[in-house]
Amino acid sequence: MRVTVTRKNIKFLPDSSRIIARFFMSGDLRTQQLIMRVINLEDDIVNMALEQTLREFANRHRNITKIFMNHVIEIQDIIEEMGINFKELSLERKLLLGAYCTSEYAIESAAIFNPSIVEDFDQTYLKPGEKRVIISFRATGEGHISSLVFRRALLDINNDLIISRVGENIDVPVISHEKLYDNKRFCEKLKEMNIPEKYSHSIMNDLPDKFEHHLLKDEVEKVLQNSSLSTDKKIALEEMTWLVDSFYNIKFNKDSDLTERVIFPISSTEKNGIEDARFVHFTDDDNSVKIFATYTAFNSKTILPKLISTEDFYTFRVMPLHGNGARDKNLALFPRKIKGKYAMLARVDGVNNYIMFSDRPTLWNNPEILQQPKHPWEFTQLGNCGSPLWTEEGWLIITHGVGTMRRYCIGASLFDLDNPTKEIGRLEEPLLTPMEHEREGYVPNVVYSCGSLIHNNKLILPYAVSDYSSTYGVVDMTELLDVLKRSKKAK
Repeated sequence: MRVTVTRKNIKFLPDSSRIIARFFMSGDLRTQQLIMRVINLEDDIVNMALEQTLREFANRHRNITKIFMNHVIEIQDIIEEMGINFKELSLERKLLLGAYCTSEYAIESAAIFNPSIVEDFDQTYLKPGEKRVIISFRATGEGHISSLVFRRALLDINNDLIISRVGENIDVPVISHEKLYDNKRFCEKLKEMNIPEKYSHSIMNDLPDKFEHHLLKDEVEKVLQNSSLSTDKKIALEEMTWLVDSFYNIKFNKDSDLTERVIFPISSTEKNGIEDARFVHFTDDDNSVKIFATYTAFNSKTILPKLISTEDFYTFRVMPLHGNGARDKNLALFPRKIKGKYAMLARVDGVNNYIMFSDRPTLWNNPEILQQPKHPWEFTQLGNCGSPLWTEEGWLIITHGVGTMRRYCIGASLFDLDNPTKEIGRLEEPLLTPMEHEREGYVPNVVYSCGSLIHNNKLILPYAVSDYSSTYGVVDMTELLDVLKRSKKAK
């Protein structure tokens, strides 16, 4: 039986004017040549070139001189290796060098898709039936590099989204790394990443039980200087650095609007993208609330599932996930513990829906199959479309299925609250399929979501349209739950 979905007439479209100023360097030799050209300029030429740059670009970025200064610090070692005293350089010359090491990047010029929606922390001063929400998107620009962007909105009593104005200047966060790393847990993660112990043992064995970020990076850099290293060992050592860089904190300025905050690939683990974040409003056993999100970090070779946590959307903690179940894509955390344990959905084999339980939100082992492809529209693969939703009737899991011609559809299933491995019901027909006007895009024939919520007894389901734009639909919960429960009885 087909469930009614009301598609809303709102479109989130990519906006090429949304830009960041990112660090850019053309390699050590070309950078050295560039530095010498700037060093040899007369002071008045330096001042004029800097003034021209500021005149053209200052109104396009928040505090662009701070960005230039951060970027010239990135090449400080190169400058000093050339025998130039960095401290003695004038402020203007430093800023100009920083400008040459900066390029604009349009973060969502290609697509804004795979949305996830969560309840905002602030629900004060609202009318009955209203709810403030935060919507996250996967934004993609040149080179298919993906980042996370946000929108604020208000859901009214009719379940219409009133979108808040988008800020003009994107904020650049301050990044800091974990102070101490646990040697034993780090070695366990290296094994999970299939990094041979014969390559990592000598370095890890020389590090203390708790080591700092720079210690491992320094040791790896020393070994990498050996030109006779085999390709396999070089890749393994680079992946060790890749892993240690994947733990970090990011903090945005208090005067930035949420729509101006972008989580852009920061560590080498994700240089090719931060993909498909599934945000969830998590309530712990003591009723404390935190926002978690699982996402996929990709560096063009290796996938690393990661976890973000925040309590205010200003400061974010980013950590890799561990365990034999923390692999591939499609991890989604339950919004509360079940019998004292965290619970997670996954698709560890690329085909089936799995479930895992853990005492820690970062350690996931022993996945067990929850669902397998059953209907023709999901025969290729089956996965989740975000974190499960609590209802009095059971856990509602929105799924995606891939069928013929790699068409992606969205489905739904219902599971027991106390034992979420027990299926109560499952839609035989898709909840949502690409309509004719939704079939064209970067990846044709796809509807996909990374998270929904329930409001006014309606399922609010944001979804991507062919990996290009996003919109949302509304489903009556009474009708949906009734069909799900009857689907089990009909068997």
